[in-house]
Amino acid sequence: MRKTALISLAGGAVALSGLLGGCSSHSSLFNRVRPDEFAVTRQAPLAVPPDFSLAPPNPGAPRPQDVDSSRQALDVMFGGPAPRSAVETDALGKAGASAPAIRSVVGDPKTTTVPKGAGVKDIIKAPESSTPAAQAQ
Repeated sequence: MRKTALISLAGGAVALSGLLGGCSSHSSLFNRVRPDEFAVTRQAPLAVPPDFSLAPPNPGAPRPQDVDSSRQALDVMFGGPAPRSAVETDALGKAGASAPAIRSVVGDPKTTTVPKGAGVKDIIKAPESSTPAAQAQ
């Protein structure tokens, strides 16, 4: 009996200390300030210039060797901007510049469209077929 009372008293003391420890606002395990691991970016390594007569950089100006991390990620994924061929440049030159508000004009309800006819609607609504004649070569 005495052993059981001692064990229950010890268990109650542990539970009470755990409850009272949660009341502290400064030492809470779950409410602490953590660094944002996604906001960390790599800095370019320091380099000693070969010519020491260079002018010092302007304070607050971006470093020339730093690249925006989002731009750098896009360049790695897609390889950066590709040069246009002569044919593509010629076609874009003949097409001319687009109107600045072309997207607004296209969505305008007053824009007239050419009816394509029932034949085109039937082709679009046709179910997909698996016959060899219906497949593109």
